[in-house]
Amino acid sequence: MANESQSRTARKKQMKASKKGKNKPRIKKIFMTLFILGILLVLGGGGLFAYYVSSAPELDESQLSDPYSSKVYDMNDNLVADLSGSEKRTKVTYDEIPQLVKDAVIATEDARFYDHIGIDFRRIVAAVWANITEGFGAEGASTITQQVIKRSFLSEEKTLERKVQEQYLAIKLDQDYSKEQILEMYLNKIYYGARAYGVAEAADTYFGKKNLEELTLPEAALLAGLPQRPSGYNPFENPDLAQDRMQTVLSLMVQHGKITQQEADEAKQTNVEDLLVTQDSRERTPYDAFIDRVQEEVREKMDGAEIFKDGLKIYTTLDPDAQQSVQRMLSNEGPIAWPDESIQSGVAVTDTKTGAIRAIGGGRDYQTSQFNFATEIERQAGSTFKPIMSYGPAIEYDKMSTYHQILDEPYEINGKEINNFDNQYRGWVSARYALSRSLNIPAMKTMQEVGMDRAKGFAEGLGIDFTEGRVLPIDAIGGGDTNVTPVQMAGAYAAFGNEGVYNEPYAVRKIEVPGQETIDTIPESKSAMSSYTAFMISNMLQTTMSEGSGRRANVQGLPEAGKTGTTNRVLENGDDIAPDSWFNGYTTNYSISIWTGYTDINTGLSQAGKDIPKQIFQPLMDELSQGIDTPDFTKPDSAVWVDVEEGSRPAKLPSSYTPGSQIVTELFHVDNQPSKVSKQYQKLDPVQQLSGTFNLDTQSINLSWAYGDSENVSYRVDVSVNGGQPTELTTTEQTSLNIENVELGANYQFAVSAISTDGNAQSSDPVTVQVQTGEIEEENPDQGDEQDNEENEDQNNEDENQNNDESDEQDDSGSGNNGNNGSNNNENDDTDDSGNNNNGSDDGGSGNDDDSQNTGDDTNTDDQAA
Repeated sequence: MANESQSRTARKKQMKASKKGKNKPRIKKIFMTLFILGILLVLGGGGLFAYYVSSAPELDESQLSDPYSSKVYDMNDNLVADLSGSEKRTKVTYDEIPQLVKDAVIATEDARFYDHIGIDFRRIVAAVWANITEGFGAEGASTITQQVIKRSFLSEEKTLERKVQEQYLAIKLDQDYSKEQILEMYLNKIYYGARAYGVAEAADTYFGKKNLEELTLPEAALLAGLPQRPSGYNPFENPDLAQDRMQTVLSLMVQHGKITQQEADEAKQTNVEDLLVTQDSRERTPYDAFIDRVQEEVREKMDGAEIFKDGLKIYTTLDPDAQQSVQRMLSNEGPIAWPDESIQSGVAVTDTKTGAIRAIGGGRDYQTSQFNFATEIERQAGSTFKPIMSYGPAIEYDKMSTYHQILDEPYEINGKEINNFDNQYRGWVSARYALSRSLNIPAMKTMQEVGMDRAKGFAEGLGIDFTEGRVLPIDAIGGGDTNVTPVQMAGAYAAFGNEGVYNEPYAVRKIEVPGQETIDTIPESKSAMSSYTAFMISNMLQTTMSEGSGRRANVQGLPEAGKTGTTNRVLENGDDIAPDSWFNGYTTNYSISIWTGYTDINTGLSQAGKDIPKQIFQPLMDELSQGIDTPDFTKPDSAVWVDVEEGSRPAKLPSSYTPGSQIVTELFHVDNQPSKVSKQYQKLDPVQQLSGTFNLDTQSINLSWAYGDSENVSYRVDVSVNGGQPTELTTTEQTSLNIENVELGANYQFAVSAISTDGNAQSSDPVTVQVQTGEIEEENPDQGDEQDNEENEDQNNEDENQNNDESDEQDDSGSGNNGNNGSNNNENDDTDDSGNNNNGSDDGGSGNDDDSQNTGDDTNTDDQAA
């Protein structure tokens, strides 16, 4: 048994040994593979490194001192600005720079500046780790030497090639120049914001100090912190951020042993705003507001590149003529009667089809101000939000028609009462009417029906950003937390005029970088809504211009759409003011957004101030549209015009009896148009038992008829004499009519129609009756002489009896004067006509209008008809 046990143990050891033997070649193979791959990576990396180094630019001493100028071109590639002389520079030597400034800069930017070879390996390792854990470009390792290289020879792009070249050239620069020379280059070249380059110019710009020795510790710390984010930390515009940055630099100076903690604590108590001087006026051009927008876009799209030093060729969307027009509108020489000097306005003009910014009006005093009211002012949009937050989403998602009926009534939401601008309610109104008259209650109801989430998504597709992603019910009328700029609103409204395609507004088309390829910077277009939504909103906003709140901005003969907007703010003292006024309008060529208000949001506009955006838009759009074709908005097949019966809810088609005055034509989505026919209006039944009789004694005709339910019914009587043209005789509420002084021997035809007095039914078919008037036989001359000779005593009784019998026969026959010859008949006709006219004159001459109200004896009307 022992031998067997030993045998099993031996076999196990042998198996283990066998497995170890098999593992050795496998492990060796893995190590060999990794070793070979490592060699290949090193060789490949070395080759790529060598390629990048070989293509690096040469060190040029002139470029180490002076930057390249950038050139700006307009929409037609014509040069409009050479920025070489636009910045402020003052060069200082190393000896003129106080130690305090050097310490602050080195502690902030490059603590081991005097120790490394141009690059800092410790910072590189830290940056590599950050890039691995947080993504490439998360953290840089640039030394002061590298920043001199980057700002002298390379672009701001974060690419591996640029980084390799930067490090290679930094080492060369460190070999060829002293640390003092490199620091001098840096402090003369670095950008400090406010168009100030170099520490000397920055000290003068911010603190009014031309002698650097006069700088205090807080001032030196502030200057040292600016280059990291010159615009973000600009103390003129962002004093709070500048304060934080100054304190950070002071802490770094303590950390690196440049100052004591006590000195830092004392300096941190300094208020940055107390250090600043009043901003001086800059020499500017009519294009400055636009160029400032260009500067922002270049920084954003090229990772911090500076247009005043990087030698770029920047091709923009600027229309010089449009820019000049905008500048004139904002000047005191323009057509606007400005209520006061403090009121401000910002204007943005974009191309409707592309989003290209054609002009920017930065403000009335942009020649001296650095604040751009077209791109930087962020205010509530007021009623200009209604197409974006309410009606646009409702049409897009619910296929709402322009006829859609909304009840304008007292309305509360979340316990807050909502009012219209005039505190009036209009009952049932169409979406078209509500938008064109800028009613608040229908707009808020509509957004609630479509849903705030869908409204938010629709607006975001038009470039609207919401505070913390939150949408409030009041956003339907532009009164929530969400603020916008004129550039944003011009871009949003342009999508309505561009068949639903949204283009982010942009000022830069492309950028040519020295020694590198051209960068295309045009944003991609995207579909923000369906074409039917865009057209239906545009059509409703055309109504706003023609008969709604935008009438004063209307350019006659130009197919344009637009929307007004004002905001409300209740002050602590209870005063309700309007701090903002907007007008957004567009054609198929241009989209213009105009804001007017005060920099102090607690200052309200007068009525004259509220009207300024409309007063700017009308002449500006007129000027821009001169000499060019402006097509109307194109209706897509998905939208159809439909006749509907006004007042029907839901929309119904008119019946054949609906009066024309009760038919309106509105836009519907092709899949959501009405199909039911209204039964509101019907055709009245005709009159019954119509008869007409002639009375010879009174020479009049009497008409009579019968009708069933005569409520809300009147009767129109038309007459035709001897086959002539029928004319309206009168309208009466009675079922009989007596027509006097009729023409004898004539054929009268009367037509009687039942008419609805409340407009709810169509008139009945006419019922006709004919009446023939008789003629009176005239006595012969001899008989007449005998009758007229009343004084003839010899007349015998027999003759008298004969005459009496003839008179009786004439009365009974009703034939009147039939015995007269043609001449006598004409004379009698003239006499009768004259008598009739005299009757009309006696009754007032113009009795037709009065008689139309009579229900019985219509003498004047009958006279005229006869």
